[in-house]
Amino acid sequence: MAKKKKSKKTLPEQVLEKHGIDYKPLDLNILDKTDEERDALLAKYNVKYEDVYKTLATHGDKTGPVVAVLPISQHLSLKKLAAASGNKKVQMIHLKELQKTTGYIHGANNPVGIWQNKHFPIYFDASAQGRDYFLVSGGELGRSDQVNPDEVAKLVDAPFVDLLE
Repeated sequence: MAKKKKSKKTLPEQVLEKHGIDYKPLDLNILDKTDEERDALLAKYNVKYEDVYKTLATHGDKTGPVVAVLPISQHLSLKKLAAASGNKKVQMIHLKELQKTTGYIHGANNPVGIWQNKHFPIYFDASAQGRDYFLVSGGELGRSDQVNPDEVAKLVDAPFVDLLE
């Protein structure tokens, strides 16, 4: 009888456990999927597209790196993030600089992992506040964590602000 392969916990998952925050790891990668494939995959885990949040890394003219967490289906307002973070302006970090800056590749950025390793300021979109859960990258491609946004925001000292265009 073959042994079941046990998934190794990612750094963000280890940090969540250390701080007593419940999470549910999901093997879920919706990047590069058609809408039908994406919806079928999400249905497998009984979650909706609106439950998926992305972690974006920007660079502020005064503070340096600033991280935003918002619904995957929405667009980040750079002006709102700049105002919330005390910058005059922020710009997206170029893809070739992303891993060097955050420690993660595109599609794997996680607010807990970035907070643990880099201590960059993090801002959650107000739409996440009070939700039972949201899904964020688990720190590697194809891995997502279902977790309570209020608990994560408290852990990483992230305020909830309007970040949407």
